Amino acid sequence: MATVLPRIQVTQTPELAAGLELAEKEWPGASRSELVARLAVAGSETLAAKRAARRSERRKVLEETRGKFNYPPSYLEDLRKEWPE
Repeated sequence: MATVLPRIQVTQTPELAAGLELAEKEWPGASRSELVARLAVAGSETLAAKRAARRSERRKVLEETRGKFNYPPSYLEDLRKEWPE
C-alpha cells in the first residue's frame, strides 16, 4: 500500500514471531505488517499505562509522607552549603 509515511524494517526474532502468532489469533486476517503495527500500538499503550501507574504511585507516596518530617527552617540551606558547586 502506498504511503507518504516513513517505513521501517523489522527482523522477525523468535520473540516477535511469538508475538505475531498471538496477534494472528487476536486479529485474524490482518496482514503481517498490520499485525506488527498493531502490536507496536498495543505495546505503546501498555507502556503508557505502566508509566501512569508508576507516576500515580509516586504521587501517592509523596502525599502519604507530606508533613511527616519536621526539618528546621534552615535545613535545606545548610544542606546545600555542604554540596560543592
